Amino acid sequence: MVKLNRVPGADCKATILAKLEFQNPGGSVKDRIAKKMVEDAEAAGLISPDKNTIVEVTSGNTGIGLAMVAAAKGYPCIIIMPQVPPMYERYLLCRKFGADVHLTAPAIGGQMIQNAFDYMEILLKENPSYWTPSQFKNPSNPTVHVETTGPEVWEQTGGKVDYVIAGAGTGGTINGLGRYLKEKNPDIKLICVEPTESRVLQGEESDKHTLVGIGAGVPLQFIEELEPGKPFEPGPRGIIDEFMHATSDEGMEMANRLAAEEGLLVGPSTGAACKVALEVAARPEAAGKNIVTIFPSSGIRYVMHPMWGAEKGEGSAALPMPPDMSGDPPLLRWKSEDYVPPEE
Repeated sequence: MVKLNRVPGADCKATILAKLEFQNPGGSVKDRIAKKMVEDAEAAGLISPDKNTIVEVTSGNTGIGLAMVAAAKGYPCIIIMPQVPPMYERYLLCRKFGADVHLTAPAIGGQMIQNAFDYMEILLKENPSYWTPSQFKNPSNPTVHVETTGPEVWEQTGGKVDYVIAGAGTGGTINGLGRYLKEKNPDIKLICVEPTESRVLQGEESDKHTLVGIGAGVPLQFIEELEPGKPFEPGPRGIIDEFMHATSDEGMEMANRLAAEEGLLVGPSTGAACKVALEVAARPEAAGKNIVTIFPSSGIRYVMHPMWGAEKGEGSAALPMPPDMSGDPPLLRWKSEDYVPPEE
């Protein structure tokens, strides 16, 4: 956990603490649930490496975590993702860990994630030995945050935490983390972050966005169960005091600022959470308070994402293929500070 020093401006009245979940071995907060879901199933006698193949639908980070765990334990593993460019690094990482990757149609019926789930159901029916941890429904998901993430935040802040801000992919992080911390101090304010374009948890329609990892566009079981039976509508829900949001552009802009001004290489959903944290920190009632924000994953796995567009264009110009291998002068062939991007 680190304090943000330069991104918060003069309007910031609070201390913003970032919990760097990209420091987990597979590079994201989802490593926690991957290990927990598999080991709980093993303890219950449901799966073993010699009998079962792990199968899961993911936007990437859970898939990488599961591929890593499967490699360590000897399970065959199939990761299912939509066939869209932002999955590029996720595809490579899952394959590097030895998992197979199945890519589904993103546009049939306009239901990108649902298409992946429909395909997984076919796989599971045709292959009785296949097992899915079902991250959107598996109680081990929020439980691991009750057991680990929550206690870590409490210990790392010395119990001095006033706000907790986190995005919702499955909703497991904010569910488990929030339940633990609210038991420690019911006055802690819990804030859930959604994409502005996909505020489904507030009863709005889902539209396309680029905040990969949050805003799945479907109601989330782990959020619904915080106040069972209540419609998804504007306002708080159970232990969640407030739902806030950021646009795709705001998330990318803040992620780029965090890299350039704090030395923290993060993804766009982290940028969205940080943007919300700055808004909260500017409130008069936040003066002198501690705001903990979950930074779920590293920006290095978003190189195919639009947030890397400028750097990729420059990199292609700086490092042509094939390289100039001539022995002729000049010695210096490129200076980044002299680069002028082409006009759009």
